[in-house]
Amino acid sequence: MLKLFQVDAFCETLFEGNPAAVVPLKSWPSDTLLQSIAAENNLAETAFLVPAQEGWELRWFTPSAEVALCGHATLASAHVLINHYGADQAVLNFYTRESGTLCVSRNIDNSLSMTFPAIALQPVEDQSELANLREALGVAAEAILKGCYSAQQFDYLVVVEDEKTLRNYTPDIAKLKQLGSRGVIVSAKGQSCDFASRYFAPNVGIDEDPVTGSAHCLLTPYWAQVLQKTTLQAKQLSARGGTLRCELVDEQVILTGHAVEYLVGQLNISGV
Repeated sequence: MLKLFQVDAFCETLFEGNPAAVVPLKSWPSDTLLQSIAAENNLAETAFLVPAQEGWELRWFTPSAEVALCGHATLASAHVLINHYGADQAVLNFYTRESGTLCVSRNIDNSLSMTFPAIALQPVEDQSELANLREALGVAAEAILKGCYSAQQFDYLVVVEDEKTLRNYTPDIAKLKQLGSRGVIVSAKGQSCDFASRYFAPNVGIDEDPVTGSAHCLLTPYWAQVLQKTTLQAKQLSARGGTLRCELVDEQVILTGHAVEYLVGQLNISGV
């Protein structure tokens, strides 16, 4: 039997933030089984963990695909290891396939800080690509940029006029899916925070993600430059909502948030 934990990440109250499933394993089963479990969970992400020397191997699956980087499920994984598996290291090391080693540290207020790579952004210069984007977005954009997580996965960053425009934005999911990107981040300068965002990723089975840690690997460098500050407070304006503290340190982004446990159960899968 396998244990399963469901944790709300980037929040301090149940039913907010982004729910992630965490499944600790002794060794890796087939990718087909991992994807089937993630599809059955039907959450934005399911994280799978296998013990490794001085840390854990970590992989993330949406209901339809494996992804190269995920923040909220990493936060949830650290929470589970600390609270259920006796992880008492000052820093927890997670070894990933495409994003290198990710480190998570504990803070005195029980929040967790994750050290992630800062993702460089570049303008979208191809005029055909830009025209397709503007048509698909259906909203006036002050800037459109692109950030790559890996050779296969990238996000568009779309900056809109203000937080009101961001809140009222109604995307055409079918058109966004035709863009071919992992997802589309829409962001604006915040009213009660430094910046706010929403994230849409229909190509990996997530029409709108509640809170997206990996998106802040692009957002933090962008807004740090615009606002001329390296420590920023961020909100993701999904229906559930979530908050993050973001800090740009050299070529890394430190994302800090809380996690709240919702469910502990088991999977009726034998032979794993």
